[in-house]
Amino acid sequence: MTAVPKEFSAAGMAARTAAILFVFVIIFTGLLSGAYLWTKPAIEASAAEEKMKLVDEVLPRSEYDNALLADTITLPPTPELGLADPTALYRARKGGQPVAMVFESVAPDGYAGKIRLIVAVRADGQVAGVRVTQHKETPGLGDYIEVKKDKNKTHPWITQFAGLSLAQVADNEWKVKKDGGRIDYHAGATVTPRAVSKAVLKAVKWAAANRDQIFAETGAAK
Repeated sequence: MTAVPKEFSAAGMAARTAAILFVFVIIFTGLLSGAYLWTKPAIEASAAEEKMKLVDEVLPRSEYDNALLADTITLPPTPELGLADPTALYRARKGGQPVAMVFESVAPDGYAGKIRLIVAVRADGQVAGVRVTQHKETPGLGDYIEVKKDKNKTHPWITQFAGLSLAQVADNEWKVKKDGGRIDYHAGATVTPRAVSKAVLKAVKWAAANRDQIFAETGAAK
């Protein structure tokens, strides 16, 4: 009986091993795909819930009756808002009529860098609410711009923008009191509130200038 050369035997084993690994990869990939498809609805629902929690902080649900997260347009990079990347803007309506828009804004000149905000501006130009979503301001000094870091739990600093509008507040009043404006601040930390106040004013002006186009858009804003 003729012996099988060792190199042929080794090649056969390598081929079998490769085949087994290939089958394993196919099965593993299939399992991953199945798991993704199975969990995708739950992941999307969780993401939507988190978005709504944030939106609820700046715009009460009682003010609109549309599916807010579905009434969305994509803003291109918008220098007026400090945005270098495309972002989502949500449109609130009640009875089919424009109520408010919710969008992101960035204060580029915080003490420790950029301060990201979410802003809700009503159709009449009034600020419904503002929240800080990301910042690197000094802990215990400038981080009071964030609700959960503000020691004043009754009237957190960031809530003082609610109700302000261009019709009621002159441009030179959208400043901290130290600079002659009407915005309160904490002693020893004026750079941070200055940056936020300036960004909110820019956001309100942008909303006023683009309101009609924003609510008329069916796709991405131009």
